[in-house]
Amino acid sequence: MIRETTTGVEVSVRVIPRARKSDVSGRRGDALLVRLAAPPLEGAANSALVELLADRLGTPARFIRIIGGDRSRDKRVAVFGVTRAQFLRSLGLPE
Repeated sequence: MIRETTTGVEVSVRVIPRARKSDVSGRRGDALLVRLAAPPLEGAANSALVELLADRLGTPARFIRIIGGDRSRDKRVAVFGVTRAQFLRSLGLPE
């Protein structure tokens, strides 16, 4: 799910678009479960995912990149400048 790298962390994310509201909903299997109010059209859900994570982590959006699955519900996200512990703490998830 979350792997530390030399620059930050890489996270597996399962996205559920067109949800009632955008929020981190915990885990599903090995992935972080994120519900997004945005539709999966023209990158809207990807942008909403980056904005949500940036807001929850208190980091600039430019520090978050979707590195895999940009057209899939299952995504791989890189977050620069945070540790695994900081990432989990910021999202209110247990280690």
